[in-house]
Amino acid sequence: MTVTPVISGAGEAAAILRAGGIVGLPTETVYGLAAVATDSSAVARVFSAKGRPNDHPLIVHVDSPEMASRYGDMNETATKLASAFWPGPLTLLLERTPLVGDDITGGRDTVAVRMPRHHAALAVIGLCGEGLVAPSANRFGHVSPTTVRHVLDDLDGLIDAVLDGGTCEVGIESTIVDCTGVLQVLRPGAVTVADIEACTGRPVMDTRGPSRAPGMLASHYAPEARVHLVRSVDDALGLEAELVADGSTVVLLGRGLGITEYAATLYEMMRHADDSGARHIIALEPTGEGLEAAVRDRLRKAAADTAR
Repeated sequence: MTVTPVISGAGEAAAILRAGGIVGLPTETVYGLAAVATDSSAVARVFSAKGRPNDHPLIVHVDSPEMASRYGDMNETATKLASAFWPGPLTLLLERTPLVGDDITGGRDTVAVRMPRHHAALAVIGLCGEGLVAPSANRFGHVSPTTVRHVLDDLDGLIDAVLDGGTCEVGIESTIVDCTGVLQVLRPGAVTVADIEACTGRPVMDTRGPSRAPGMLASHYAPEARVHLVRSVDDALGLEAELVADGSTVVLLGRGLGITEYAATLYEMMRHADDSGARHIIALEPTGEGLEAAVRDRLRKAAADTAR
């Protein structure tokens, strides 16, 4: 029996958030677990519900570049990127303003900010009149949610409501780009390195330095099944035959899928594999440097977390 209510109105979601609640919020990437960014008690509930380490920073979701400037320094690079890709699946890492608490940044001097491309999310933010933190609405480290059902599977009874916005369009988390110095992509996503370089006229440098944004941990996005990565269909079928002969149940991901569909359905397929009781997932690693790089990143982190 579902305990957490599923709601359909942005007004109802905003009222819960303004009262200090936490709500599953649809975006075009994945469902987030939203709380008003300046409400430290509500933000603490987000960490508790997810089982998220307190030093792991959150993204503040806004409805405009103007709102973003309340929370971070929208420098020239950030302004160019926001103009080109907001609303959309791009998060900007900025120097934080005094409005942002250590609970959001994990004590860092930077804050991550994004304007989502989802009508319901933007409506809720606008009605709240403030930015919302919204990490993925799942238990920390688990497969991210792209439907209401996924949110409830992980967090039913731990949160105040889920706003039903349908299935997420993009299906994987936003690109995160560090705008505070040399350009670095801290987490790949649907906005690519080539997109960022073309927009800014600046090179994107190799990522280095400590973890300072969501998704930078070596292992993450993990199903219960063990994930094996292969480069070709022949390799996948060969490994599948070995595992099945050994008595294992196996699910194969990626065969026959274009990269947009692969990204959009990746987490759904991982969750389905777990629901079916599969012990192993064999996933084809896509080649290429666009959205392919983002899918590879999620697969490699899922495989790292389930290696045993």
